[in-house]
Amino acid sequence: MNVAKLVKLISISLIANCFLSVTTQAQGLFTTEKEVLRQSRLQWLTMKRDMSRPGNPRIQPFVECITNAIIDTLEEPYASMDWEIVVFDDESANAFAMPGGKIGVFTGIFEVADTPDALAAVIGHEIAHLTENHVMARARRGTLTGLATILGGAATGLYGSVQQGVQVGLSLPFDRAQESEADIVGLDYMAKAGFDPRSSLRLWKNMSENRNGRSVPEFLSTHPADDRRMDDLVKAMTPALITSVRAQEEGDIANCIP
Repeated sequence: MNVAKLVKLISISLIANCFLSVTTQAQGLFTTEKEVLRQSRLQWLTMKRDMSRPGNPRIQPFVECITNAIIDTLEEPYASMDWEIVVFDDESANAFAMPGGKIGVFTGIFEVADTPDALAAVIGHEIAHLTENHVMARARRGTLTGLATILGGAATGLYGSVQQGVQVGLSLPFDRAQESEADIVGLDYMAKAGFDPRSSLRLWKNMSENRNGRSVPEFLSTHPADDRRMDDLVKAMTPALITSVRAQEEGDIANCIP
């Protein structure tokens, strides 16, 4: 990997995790939900200002269609949250969520989430991070860098050395539990919207193959190992399939065309 690409990937990692800073000032504590929301809002606006958008005008409406279909299944207070989904033009196979209902998707995710149903698995996972209060819970636990490891969830995981330096010995068990919960809750969300929950398995199979052997041991990742992740999804698959079939029979499902 050349130096320019390495710098780019590190920069994206820092942005997607929202608040991670290389300065000592970034080690302060968030003491209130209001402050978390304020910082998150500022970072979101900065990303929208500075990061490129896809050249294809069909991509943003496609992702919005899937996201809105899932949001329509949510109960209050999340159903009326000020949700916003933005697609950023970048090769990273990643997605993230931020406090206040902001969801970002990098175009690189389409390499592995290659069907509407597979993308629904990603979006459902990120929405679950918000509805299950993972971001705020992690923020209240401790430092800014601790918050950075969970803000956005980053469904696909970032395994770089920058991330490992923050995560190892700080929050791995806590974050892995959150990731597993977001998988299962997100599976239910996509099923309620009429998407095929079996596509979540396709997603993680594609992700595993996409890494080309570059994955790391589970104890060095905030995300469950792919095999374990798929095993957990299989265990939850039958009720999710029942939910999905019921939604399809009722006919109230979105037709999201890629």
